[in-house]
Order: sequence, then structure tokens, then C-alpha cells
Amino acid sequence: MTTTTMATDPKYQTSLLTAQHSQGHIHLILGANPLAASRATQSLASGAKPILISSSSPTSQLHYAIEAHIAAGRLTHLPRPFEDTDLFTLGRPAVDGIVDAVFVTSARDPLAPHVSALCMRHRIPVNVVDSPALCSFSLLSVHVDGPLQIGVTTNGRGCKLASRIRREVAGGLPRGLGDACARLGDARRKVLEEVELDRDGEEEEEGGGGVDDSVEQGAGLNRLVTEADRKTRRIRWLAQVCEYWPLRRLAGVSDQDVEGILRSYESNVRGLSSSSSGDGGSPPGRRMGRVVLAGSGPGHPDLLTRATHKAIMAADLVLADKLVPAGVLDLIPRRTEVRIARKFPGNADQAQDELLETALAGVKEGKTVLRLKQGDPFVYGRGGEEVSFFRAHGVEVTVLPGITSSLSAPLFAGIPATQRDVADQVLICTGTGKKGKPPVPPEFVGSRTVVFLMALHRISGLVRELTTHLEEEGEEKERRKLWPVDTPCAVVERASCPDQRVIRTTLRYVAEAIEQEGSRPPGLLVVGRACEALYTPERGRFWVVEDGFKGLDLDLDLGLGVDGGERSGTTGGGMEKTGVLVA
Repeated sequence: MTTTTMATDPKYQTSLLTAQHSQGHIHLILGANPLAASRATQSLASGAKPILISSSSPTSQLHYAIEAHIAAGRLTHLPRPFEDTDLFTLGRPAVDGIVDAVFVTSARDPLAPHVSALCMRHRIPVNVVDSPALCSFSLLSVHVDGPLQIGVTTNGRGCKLASRIRREVAGGLPRGLGDACARLGDARRKVLEEVELDRDGEEEEEGGGGVDDSVEQGAGLNRLVTEADRKTRRIRWLAQVCEYWPLRRLAGVSDQDVEGILRSYESNVRGLSSSSSGDGGSPPGRRMGRVVLAGSGPGHPDLLTRATHKAIMAADLVLADKLVPAGVLDLIPRRTEVRIARKFPGNADQAQDELLETALAGVKEGKTVLRLKQGDPFVYGRGGEEVSFFRAHGVEVTVLPGITSSLSAPLFAGIPATQRDVADQVLICTGTGKKGKPPVPPEFVGSRTVVFLMALHRISGLVRELTTHLEEEGEEKERRKLWPVDTPCAVVERASCPDQRVIRTTLRYVAEAIEQEGSRPPGLLVVGRACEALYTPERGRFWVVEDGFKGLDLDLDLGLGVDGGERSGTTGGGMEKTGVLVA
């Protein structure tokens, strides 16, 4: 859980977490103790060339790891006292001999304040152990798995605790995630080479995220892919996989999986359709299976109904939509076959057909097939269409309800959908119609709460439709009451999941807020006075962000709100109490 504080008034000083590329750099290490050996090992692992200076001339007084590095020729040792000129003569010729970083490994070294001041005066990065005031940068407690690095810092307030937190975070990750990062990264580069996409185009296609790990997915992640986007749709599909697939599934991704993700659906779907055509009956002598259509709720596994949980445990084949969260998928027994829908922008219809044909094939084999959907299957989940499809093929369906995010997400954001003297009606709408066409916008009613699903990827267009008259409305445009731009609204993303996020703002600023804060799909937009029924906005702040979900600690209390501070939309930044860096 990430806790943020107001950027304008930070309670704790935090750092700008970066990943420094040190290949070929010169790192100067002062000291000969175990920490100096550790610094040398870290420096070598990053591709740098460490130089160690210590006045301990006899080899026997050096740490054994330092001796090993020196003997292997990996570490240069200068057995003499430090000199100021070392900072400007031992570095790379490309930077006029200035060293790239300095590590002082003893806080009791009398030279530490002098070395720190000299480095800072000349803008040379310096780290002095246990002396935050003398440091221009600090090192993180790091977990390494191939190209994946996870670092944790407490900004000098609990180094041993940082190590514990790092172990806990790393221990919760599935094995093989680093290999998955490498495999998916290679696939991404291959696709970019094939389409000869420049960097600007690449960032646009991925919703503004590009290759920078520091930003959220852009609001355009789920933007419809049109026929004109065929050449670049595969890079969008790859971004979708990285965003929606559970980490356990990603950790096991193979080269064959990647190829299946990236290839066209046309021949694949035709083959499935032809093989599954007919009356849907099973081969002679084999009992027909059954289909269970169930909703998984908004995200938290504790919000599953008992009926859906039983269906998960009893199913032979689970066909899950990509929005079903990892916490729910983790409940599926390992023996059960699981397939995740490959519904990416531009191929939703083909992927839906593929999933339904797979379900029919399973039923013919006598399997119990669970179609697992996020939220409730009949609330913008194509549930009714699927029931009609299976009935047309002679298959009856058991439908199990799920808690819909359209009502539970506002609750987890502290927004009562209805409240006396505030809101007496709720309207659930889609922000995107069939084939990406904008639906008819609802008119303004002061006592109405409107929840928009599938809207954040086209938020600017939606706000424009709500607050201005459209040309195609004709004479009716005068009868539709427009929404005031200062109407309160809230974006709720990943409701009830550990990384839940709420952006509180107004229609005037919501598009700008999403553009600046990025996207964390799936999410929805709540509009109406109810957004401020239990929340009082501060004057002068365009938006605030609340990050994290407290959880359902029913054994302790019944508090179901969000746990986190706020950061100001006027600056777009935030201060983390505990920083976690993923590089």
C-alpha cells in the first residue's frame, strides 16, 4: 500500500528515486571495511569500474571480498590516504577525469565532511554511510531478478526495516518474473523494428507511457484500435497483456504465448468456428458438460459470492475476462485449466468469439466450464449475449450474480450513490458505445449520481459531450440540460484492490488530472453532488489523489474506506513515506 502526503506540505523529506546507468563509470570507494567490499560488489554488478582508496597497505588488513576482487583484476586498489585531486584525476577521460560517484564507507572517517562538501561543490554524487546530511544520494535495498530490480528506501529512517520490506515485497512475487520482463521486452523491440515505429509514435500507441517506467499507463490504453491502426495494434496488445494479466500468469509466459498474443486472429477464429459448428451436441456416449456464467465482483477476493467461489472450485475449465483480478484468479485450483480472454482494443469481437467457441468445445467434452467475468455479468459484461449464444447451441447456462463495481467502487471511495437531500437517483452509463461510437449523453439532473463505465480512455470527449451541445442533436439540443463544469466528480480505479486509486476533482479538471496522473485501469467515473457528500474539497486545489485500499479487516473493524493521504493536482506530484522503485 502506498501512502502519499500533500506535496505542498510534506511531513517527511523524500527522494527522487532513479535508476542510474553506470556502465563504464568510475566509482571511488573510501575505506577497506565490509561495507567497502559490498559497495565494490554493487558497483561491479552495475557495470562500473570501482577504485578503492584505503591507507591499509598490508593485504592482510583488507576484507576478504576486497582481496578477491583485487586478485581477479576487477578492483583497483590504491593503498594510500585520500587526496582531493583524486576526484578530478581518477575518472574517465570522456568527462575530463572527474569520477562519477564517491562512496565513503565509514561515518567516523574524519575526512567524511570534507569529502562530502568537496563533492557537492563540484556536483559529484556522494554517499556517506549513516550520514544523510552528507549525502547527495542514497542506496536502496535491492532485489534483482534478471532485468527486474525492486528497490526500497526509508530515506535514512530505518535501513534494516527497508531490507525487511524488500524481502517481503520480493517474496510475494512469482518466480520467473524477471525472465518474463526480458521476454516481453524482446517481443516489444521486435514489433517496433518490424513496423519501423519512431519513439513518438510508440508513446502515442501505448497511451503515453512509452518506455519510461516512472509513469502510469496513459488514459488511451483502452482506446479503440481502428483499421488505420492495424500496423501498430500489436504494441498496444502487448501493453494490455502487461497491464491486465496476473503476475503469476506473466511469470510463466513463453515464447509461444507471446507469438499467440501478437499474431492476427483471423485464421485462428475461422478455424475454431468451423470446428465447432453444428448443433452443439456432444459425441455419442459422452455426457454434455455445462456452462456457469459468474461475476467475480469488483476485485477483492473476499467480495466473491459463495456460489461463485463454489463454481471456481468445481470448474474443469475457467475462461476468465482480462479484468478479473489476480486475487480472484489465485483462488483457482492449480489442476484447473485457465484461459484469459485476449480482448485487446481492435479485436474484442474476435476474442469473444474465440472464447465462446472454446467454451462450446469444453461442454462437448463433458466439462464444467466457468465463464468468469469482472463485476456482475449482466452489467455491461455481455452476459446476456453469451446466454443467448449458448442457448442457440443447445446449452443451458447457470448465471451467478456478482457485486458490480458501478455501485461498490463509489462506496470504496467514500461516495454514497444515494443520500437524502443530495442524490435520490443513480444512473449507470457506458462511456463508449458499440464500435467506439459515443453514446447519447445523459442530461443534467441535480439530484442524480451518474456512474460511467468504459469512459476514461476518452474522458475529454465525454466531458465535452456532457457540458456542451452537440451538432448532431438538432432541435433537441435546447431541451437537454447541460452539466455544469464545476460538477464534482471522482475517478475510481482498481476498486477494492491493493492499488486502488481515487482522483477527486470536477468536470472542469478531470481530463487534465487523468492526463497528468496516468491511468490505472480498470476504472470508472462518478459524477454528481454525491461525490462531495462525505468529502469537503480544499479551496485552490484542482484535484487530489488518494492511493491505496485499507482492505476488509472484518476481524478488527468494519472500516471499508481508503487508507492514504492526498497530493495536490496543482503540482501533480506526491511525497511517499516509503519509496518503492521498480526498474
